[in-house]
Amino acid sequence: MLLTITTTLDQATDLGFLLHKHPDRVQRFEQSHGTAHVFYPDADERRCTAALLLDVDPIELVRTRGRGTPDFSLGQYVNDRPYAASSLLASAMSNVFRTAMRGRCDARPELAQTPIPLEIALPALPCKGGPGQAERFFAPLGWDVSAVPVPLDPEFGEWGDSRYVTLKLTGTLRLADALNQMYVLLPVLDDAKHYWMAPDEVDKLIRAGEGWLAAHPDRGAITRRYLANRRGLVRSALGRLADAEDAPEEELDPVQVEEEPAPVEDGEDQTPKEQPVSLAEHRLQAVVRALHDENAQRVIDLGCGTGKLLARLLKDGFFTEISGTDVSHRALSHAWRRLHWDDGPRRGDGRVRDVFQGALTYADDRFAGYEAAVLMEVVEHIDPPRLGAVERVVFGHAAPRVVIVTTPNAEHNVRYEGLAPGAMRHPDHRFEWTRAEFRAWADRVAAAHGYRVRHVPVGDDDPEVGAPTQMGVFTR
Repeated sequence: MLLTITTTLDQATDLGFLLHKHPDRVQRFEQSHGTAHVFYPDADERRCTAALLLDVDPIELVRTRGRGTPDFSLGQYVNDRPYAASSLLASAMSNVFRTAMRGRCDARPELAQTPIPLEIALPALPCKGGPGQAERFFAPLGWDVSAVPVPLDPEFGEWGDSRYVTLKLTGTLRLADALNQMYVLLPVLDDAKHYWMAPDEVDKLIRAGEGWLAAHPDRGAITRRYLANRRGLVRSALGRLADAEDAPEEELDPVQVEEEPAPVEDGEDQTPKEQPVSLAEHRLQAVVRALHDENAQRVIDLGCGTGKLLARLLKDGFFTEISGTDVSHRALSHAWRRLHWDDGPRRGDGRVRDVFQGALTYADDRFAGYEAAVLMEVVEHIDPPRLGAVERVVFGHAAPRVVIVTTPNAEHNVRYEGLAPGAMRHPDHRFEWTRAEFRAWADRVAAAHGYRVRHVPVGDDDPEVGAPTQMGVFTR
């Protein structure tokens, strides 16, 4: 099976730096089911093509398949696994291009973060749903999609088309984003995986889907297929996407988990069931309620992300002045669009004072002058050695009358079926506190800066492990 990646950027051979594979060398990487080869059939300053060729050992593949896998019995010996792009190729990509998929390139760090012209080609891709399915999944990500059906036999046109397509994607994206999209969508289009689905597959999906999956209009179908319709894993993944990616909950509703409605048994109650409230919605409601309780009408959201809390505050006439800040320019661009600032940030727009880029580790006069500051799911993204700087900036320099902090409760993680033991809810989390650890931190900070703090559980409060989110309301 073959994957080619082509770019026409200036100094096109810099693709070798991004992939961490030299254009002048043919490299070989042993895989569990065969051998992956990386080579460059075309490499000059104007156009460069890198090829990943996976040579699958069909005998080794048979040895590792269990009785419950899709290709058991005769299908183990007569199948397309060695030839058609699938989860085998996605797994090889993850092994061979691991550093590139993380967006890391020490030799060209700026280029690794820059969208570049790309053309990705797969000559034989299983595509359940036909060419339209490939268009449906790739086009919203910014790709021009060409998916041409492969005939069953060119000599016998009346036989029709096979389930394979020849796929070519053309677009301008970060290479890391393109590789992660391929890693997720290859097995999704095939609608099969060559290995057993462990709970850590949710972690892999969240990590590879960061920055694009939550905003995809078909994220529900993608998640279902990637996780082989394992209901518990799918629900966990959709919940974590809504929580970590700040996606609209109405677009990630758990009702999307089922591809087809379950049949109604005779005598079963057909009254529509009320859908559960997501954790992200519980958190928003808790923060807004606390601001009302403290009569804080002038609020700054420190670490506002894509502006979900800002939009909620704007809908509430109680709040008279609202601002937000975040270190990520990409997140702010989403926030500006959410606030209908399509042409970028501007001040004095109704009750919004400003939404601007800033880092919480440095004192900034723009943080001051508000009755309340909110750090909603922010502190766990900060390296512990830098947390003291944030404390001094927020509680010492800005010093609002009210500070609201929410953060995950690490004890509750055992209730997430798709979360591996000891793993955190998001790959960018630097730590996650237990309830005792959060209380100890909050009590110390409050005492040091002249605040008192009350603790509020957010979400369903489990009698054994507590609520999924913990909130501290600090008042001066």
